This record gives sequence, structure tokens and C-alpha cells, in this order.
Amino acid sequence: MERFSKFFLNFLSLFLLSLNYVSALGQKATIDFRPGNGSYLLATRSSPVNLILDAADWPCVLRTANDLAVDFGRVTGLNGSLAATGKAGSKTAAAIFNVTGINQDWSVGAAKANSTGAGTIIAGTIGNSSYIDALIKSKKIDVSKIEGKWEAFISVVVKNPTNSTDEALVIAGNDRRGTIYGLYDISEQIGVSPWYWFADVATKSHDSIYALRTTKVQKSPTVKYRGFFINDEAPALTGWVNSRYPQSEWGSAFNAEFYSHVFELLLRLRANYLWPAMWGSMFAVDDPRSAPLADEYAVVMGTSHTEPMTRATKEWSTFGTGVWGWTENNATIREFFVEGIERSKNFENVVTIGMRGYHDTAMSPDVQTGVLEDIVNAQEEILNEVHGDATKVPQVWCLYKEVQDYFEAGMKVPDHVILLWTEDNWQNIRRLPVGDEKKRSGGAGVYYHFDYVGDTRDYKWINTIQLQKTRDQMYLAYQRQATELWIVNVGDIKPYEIPISHWFDIAYDIELWDEKSVPKWLEGWAARTFDEEHAKDIAQIIDDYSFLANMRKFELVEPNSYSVLNYEEADKLLAQWADLSEKAQAMYDSLPAGQQPSFFEMVLHPVLAGANFIDVQVSGAKNQIYSGQGRNSANMYLQRVLDGMKKDNELTKRYHQLLNGKWDHMMDQTHLGYQGYWQQPMRQSSPFLRYVLTLEKSLAGDMGVAIEGSNATVPGDDIWHDNSGSSLTLAPMTPYTPPRWIDIFSMGTDNFDWEISAEPFVKLSQSSGTMAPDDEDVRVYIEIDWASAPAGTGKKTTLNITSSTGYGTQYDAPTIYIPINNTVLPSSFTSGFVETSGYVSFEAEHYTRLTPADNLTYILLPHYGRTLSALTLSDPLAESLTSATAPTLEYDFYTFTPTTSAKALNLTLILTPTLNINPQKPLAYIAQIDDKPEQRRQYVIDQKQPNFPVGWGEAVARSAWLNTTSWGEVPAGKHTLKLWLVEANVILQKIVMDLGGVAYSHNGPPESYKVVGSAGNATVVRRHL
Repeated sequence: MERFSKFFLNFLSLFLLSLNYVSALGQKATIDFRPGNGSYLLATRSSPVNLILDAADWPCVLRTANDLAVDFGRVTGLNGSLAATGKAGSKTAAAIFNVTGINQDWSVGAAKANSTGAGTIIAGTIGNSSYIDALIKSKKIDVSKIEGKWEAFISVVVKNPTNSTDEALVIAGNDRRGTIYGLYDISEQIGVSPWYWFADVATKSHDSIYALRTTKVQKSPTVKYRGFFINDEAPALTGWVNSRYPQSEWGSAFNAEFYSHVFELLLRLRANYLWPAMWGSMFAVDDPRSAPLADEYAVVMGTSHTEPMTRATKEWSTFGTGVWGWTENNATIREFFVEGIERSKNFENVVTIGMRGYHDTAMSPDVQTGVLEDIVNAQEEILNEVHGDATKVPQVWCLYKEVQDYFEAGMKVPDHVILLWTEDNWQNIRRLPVGDEKKRSGGAGVYYHFDYVGDTRDYKWINTIQLQKTRDQMYLAYQRQATELWIVNVGDIKPYEIPISHWFDIAYDIELWDEKSVPKWLEGWAARTFDEEHAKDIAQIIDDYSFLANMRKFELVEPNSYSVLNYEEADKLLAQWADLSEKAQAMYDSLPAGQQPSFFEMVLHPVLAGANFIDVQVSGAKNQIYSGQGRNSANMYLQRVLDGMKKDNELTKRYHQLLNGKWDHMMDQTHLGYQGYWQQPMRQSSPFLRYVLTLEKSLAGDMGVAIEGSNATVPGDDIWHDNSGSSLTLAPMTPYTPPRWIDIFSMGTDNFDWEISAEPFVKLSQSSGTMAPDDEDVRVYIEIDWASAPAGTGKKTTLNITSSTGYGTQYDAPTIYIPINNTVLPSSFTSGFVETSGYVSFEAEHYTRLTPADNLTYILLPHYGRTLSALTLSDPLAESLTSATAPTLEYDFYTFTPTTSAKALNLTLILTPTLNINPQKPLAYIAQIDDKPEQRRQYVIDQKQPNFPVGWGEAVARSAWLNTTSWGEVPAGKHTLKLWLVEANVILQKIVMDLGGVAYSHNGPPESYKVVGSAGNATVVRRHL
């Protein structure tokens, strides 16, 4: 019954997203813009909404109500009025008034509290609002479902809520943030985006706003503390802040005015927690208003994993004395800790405990458990001294990098401390609670990254996050009870608006979002941010962008990353980017002018900039390869690289000049020119390029010919084929291979006519032409008419290629040989994949059969990974399975090439680079071909920090583990591959079987042909090229 209820709620939430009325993303709707079913009118263009609150309520609640009143004005053109009645409470709002300029009676300009309004909103916090307490006492509202529940709220239309009010929409929060979220829930529903300031999302205008007559009971969030970390904030965010705000005496411009925008953004996103900028800043010191402002806003403050006891890293270099080493300087450091806790004791904080080396480094080269335990004991003593009871102070110990080794070595921290598990900085969670760890009173959480500086390379330019993976990894954390605190490193905040929004939505209520929910979430986000008319298309653009950007993060893409020579991989990727750019530009052009800036910031700029970046790298690859082949066109690609560099700069300037320079410096991050080094380049630079002197002819004449899969060219000599050889041989062709290709190109100074002669069954996309020195190369595709081709295997056909201007003084006309194997499938093979001349390749989701094991099966993760999708176990808690207890995947396939023990069939599984979340249960799968013995493979081999698992660097670079098993002698014919994924978090994307014909590529060979149908009526179809 519980499973059915969850299924129904998930289905209902997605169904509601598709309806044409207003709701906060994924949340129950309580607002509409049209009358109906007796809905309650709140505001019109001529009559403002009246907000009534108790002046004794929390300042953060009153401030949020002020925001809501202004938000109504953004929609109707008329601000709401706000009356904070009664005597103000003892809670100070001094920082709010000082920083924001809000009137000290909380009133809003343009609409007075006594103006005639259309409707009324009464809001308040249980126990802090006389209005709410009176409504509870009179039983006009029922708060039994939220009382005592962290950050919960209700909203309901109530008749006669006060003596002078006939009717009102009432929002009651269990605590101060519960009320805040109830108020911002209305803001979002009336059309004010959380990103109205940080991403310039335009608010849509409406004549009227109505409250639906429904009761909304908002439960506690899935995750208790939900926040982000502003990190790696130079050069972009720091440059932007420095240009906008004055610097403190310690050189930082991250002041309270800046943080007021951050705090508001977090709360509008239903977040509650922040690690502030730290590399050159001191949050509580640079501007003394910042810390009290956070508390008055109701934002819980923390400090990063490397900054214990609420003190910033820079504070030690500014105010500390001696070395940052506990063994050498514990008395001074203890006093430093005491000062931090004394300073923050009146504010809501989650205190980071433990200690790392200075500036985010390891404390020592070895694991000194005793030292760190002594540090934590001292910190607990300090918290007891200052707060009276350390167990009542929220605390977190972040098990980042080498710190996890301390835990694994047996170090203990008090049970009430949150264990903050981390991922590898590349979206792969390293560890989650197991066994008795789940029983700890402090619970557990996860530190995640959308931005990173460090090995294997920085990535901090533009968004490369695939939302499907975020949901997958965080759902795993949820299922394994790591829900006390989620914090994500977001770099400069911009340009991660979309993954940040998704992050906080799943943290708020992850049960609303299943493994297939990303397209619907994106559609809902696009409808809220832009409009319903374009929502589906915008969602597809964003989903396609994140799919391509996650394939290999931009900073790791170099000229040799994607293959120019094999499978047309690089060209197909460029075509995908070009198609996406065209769609994004067309969408931008179709939007109203007011929506174009936000679309440019969040969608168009990353699409155009990303596409251009890939073009620069692939053009660099072509220049390098083609110059080695003597092609005149090498210079075209040299120029294309230079043009791409200029285009990159133009896109940056366009971003910086947007809205009169509002976001100047936000795209200052260098990204071109890593060239193998992990750290950001100090200056943008192109890939290495070579120039071909086109004033002189090649020694082999004007015409050159190159073939698929090789750097070699004919006529002429090179290191890729025999000297004085005039022929090259293409890879074999069968009825089940895609077309092969050759390139005709100029390497001379004169025009020439070229012609290809071939046997009649050889079909060419072009057989002759004229080429000038500056013309583009011609790619000729080759297909075979198999009905007319010679029967049998081991045949060869020839392409003879001639040029009207000869072949230099010592070379002959080039010849291309094509081995052909006119293979025939037996009629008995009616379903499965067919060998593609030396390999069989297929997507994981295209299995022949799936056999569940009891209630356990595999679920599809659509549009996840690098090529199509992925499969994983349906139970995220599954462990220690065998081929007898795991569900079975079967893939039928047919081969024509027999393998031997010396030249074996090699089976490679392409898997998401997830990690061993339980070190005692390492990730593994079992494979079997036909009746050969099963092979069980553990493919993630952990090492002690600072090292990640064996091969991890390459795995995260290419966004995949590649794990290979060898199967020795496999005869030609029909076969069946069986696979069992035997641990949760094993995520299978693609399978490649190498029979001797696999060539290098980033993503593996394209999918092989698949036969579908029944006996005697089988057809051959191409799947997912």
C-alpha cells in the first residue's frame, strides 16, 4: 500500500505540472489568475492585496511579507499593503533595516496599509503571531499536521478570521522558515521567480490574482539543512563584486548588501543554509552586518569543510599567530576557536568541527587519528563552555578527501555530530552510511559539487551538470538516510541557476521526483521562468545541452578528445551542437524582449559558448591532423580556431554588456588553453596549430586522398604507410556496417579534376569533381549494393582515383582497397545485434530479455550518461547479489568473426563513474557469454587518500568507467551475453564487444545493427546512430 501511495503521489505531482494553472514547481497549487469554483480574489490592477501580520513575529517573516507585497506589484502593477500590528517583539531587525532600506514599520511604498484592497493575507508563526494563535484557539485553522514539524506550513482560505476581516488567505508556519516558505510559495505561484534578480527573470503581468479554496499542508522538507557553498569565486564573482561594492579594510567586497541578495535567493528556493565565500573573504569580519543579517533573514550559517568553529580561513592569516598546527600551537588555536564560537553564539549556525591543513590541504601526510580526536574533544569542550550543552548545537564533520580515511581508521566523533559524506568533486558520491552509522542521532549528509578546482582538472566556467545524475546520486543518499544536511559547491552561483534550482527542489521533497522526472521538472521550470507555450521546447534544449556538456567537461576537452578519424565521432558531435545552437537561437528570437536577457544568461549563452568551444577543439584537431597530411584545408581550420577564439570573446562581452553591464566580469573565467595542466590557464590560448605553406605544391601533386580511420594519405610518403606506397586499405565492409568514407583534398597550387572508378556494385556519394586550392575537402561516402556484390567473404574491391594534374615526379595514381564480406544471417536469427565488421556495440537499454529476481529488476534512467540512457537496479539498497539473486539482462548477438585464445573477444562495459558507497561492498557486475564460466568483476578499486580509485582520473574525465573482460575463443554464430549488476549504484550505459575491429573513440563505436521480428519475417534496423 505504501508503494502504491508513493507511486500515486509521484504520478499526481507530474500530472499537476502539466495542467494550465499556477503552482510553485512541483508543489500543490493554491493560486490562479482566473475566477472559478468560488476562488477568493486577492488583488487586481486597481485593488491591492492587504497583508496583515503581528509586529511581534520574527523579523524574517515580516521582511518576507514585505517582499510578497512588492511581488504582487511586480505582477499587477500595484504593490500590496502590509500592516504589522501591535507592539514589536524583542527580536532585532536592525541589520535588515540598515542593509535593505525597508521601512521600520515594514510598510510598502505605493500602497498604504489603509487603502481599499481586494483581498487579505494573514500570515504568521505559531507561538509568535497573535493572529495565528487566535485562529488556532478558535479552531478556524487546524495546525495539527504541521505543529512541531520543522519548516512546515499550512495555507487555507478562512472566513471571518478577525472581527474586521470577512475572509482571508491564512498562512501559518510551525517555525519562522515555515512561514517564510508559505509566503514565498505565494510569490512563486503568482509568477515571481526566485531568480528575478540573480538571473533577471521577467515577471509576467496579470490583471487579477485569486486564491483557490483548498487547504495546503506542506510537510517538513526531505533534507533538514539545504544549502550551497560560494567557492572558487575568483576571478568571475570576485571581479563582479569588486566592481559593484566597496572593499573592506581587509580587501574583500563580499559585504552585507551582496549577501542580502544571496539570502533572499536561498529562501525563495526553499533553502536555509550557506557556506559563504571564503578564499579571500571573512564573512563575519569583512562586514560586521553580514552575520546578524543572516540570522535576521533566518539563513543558517556554516563554514566550509576546512574552516572549523565558525571562523574563515583568512582569519587565521589575518589575526592568528604561529603555525596552523594543533600539535605545535594548540593553545593559540583553541583561543581562536573560542573567539569564533563566542562571536556566533547568538546566531543559528551549523558548526563545522575537525581540522584540516591550512587553505584546504591535508593536515598531515599520514592519518593521525589521535590528534584529530583531541581537536574534536577540545571543540566539544568549547561548545559546552559557551553554549552550556554541546549536544544542542548543530555540528558537522565533513569527511572530505583524506578526512574520510580518519573515519575509516576508526576515529570517533560524538554521536550528535552530522557526518557529512562527500563525492569525488565530480558528482560521484564516495561513501554513505552503512550499518550502525544510520543510527547516529546526528545523522548524515552529503557535500556535492557543481564547480571544482583541483585534480583531475578545474571545471568552473559554465554549467556542465546533468540533472539526471544529480537526482540519481541524491536519491541514493536519501534512501541511505543521509538527509540531515546537503550542501553543494556552486562556484560563482551564476551560471548554475538551473542545477541549483533542481538541487533545492529535490532536497525539499525528493519523493516528487522519480528517475524519469527531469524532463517534466525542466518543463515546469521553463513554464515558470518563461511561458507554457515554449516550455516543452526550452526543456528539451536544456536537457540536450546538459547531456552534451556532461559528456566531457569543457575544460577537459582537447583536440584529441573526440575522434576525427573514427566513426565520424567529432563531426557528429559538432552537428549535435550546431542543431542545438540553431534551436536555442530560434527560441531566443521568438521570446518577448523582456524574457531574452534571462534566456541568454541561463540557456543561450551556455549553448552557443559550449558549441563554439567544442568547435574550437575539433577544428584544432583537424588542423593538427590535416597539416600532417599536407592538406590546404588545414589552414581553413587554423582560421576557424582563431575565429572561434574571437567568437568566444564576443559571447563573453555580450554577457558582460547585458542589461547595461549588470553582470560585468561574471564570465571572466578562463577556459581555453588548459593543454594538459589541471589549473586554470592564466590567459586564453588556442590549441597548438600548424600552418601549411600553400604557395608551394606537394611533392605528390595537387590531389590528396585520405581514408576513414587513418592519418595516412596517398599519393606520397608519410609515417602512416609504406614509403612510395600508392594504396591504402579501408576497414572491411559487410551488409551490417555503416558507409565508409574517403576524403579528396587539395595539397597543391593548381585546380584539378578528379575521378573515381569502381565496380558497378560500389555506390559512391560523388565520383568526380573539380577542386581549386582554396576549396573545401570533399568527403565521398561508399556503400555496397550487396545484392550485386560477390557472394562470400574475403573479397576485395578497388577504387582507382585519378587527378588531371598528375602525382608529382615520383608517385602514381592512388588506389583504395576495400575488403568486402558479403555475410548472410541465418533465418533462424530473428532478434539481436549483428557484428559490425569486428565489433558488436549496443546500448544497455536495448536488451533482448530482462528477467526480474523476485521484486528486484532494472530501471531505465532516460537521457542519462553519454550516449542514450542507463540501467540500474530498482532497489537502491540492494547489496551482495549473485547471478542467482540479481535480475538478469540478456543480449542476443551474432558474430561472423571467430576469436581465439590469442586474439580473444574482449567485452567492455561502459558504466557511470560511480564509487563504492559501502567500502565493504565494492561495485561489481557478473558477465557470461553462452555457457562459458561466469566472470565477476569488481571494477572500482579504492586507494587511500589523497588517491582516488585506480583509474579514477581518466574515468571522471570521460564520464565513464570502461571495464573489460576477456572471453578467449568464441566461434562465429549466434550468442547470448548475460549480465547481472550485483550492487546498487552500478549504472550500465553501453556494451562493446571487440572482435578485433574497435578503433579509438571517446564514446565507443556507434550501436550495431539490430534484427527485430519473428522467424521468417525478420528485418534489420539501425538503432541509435
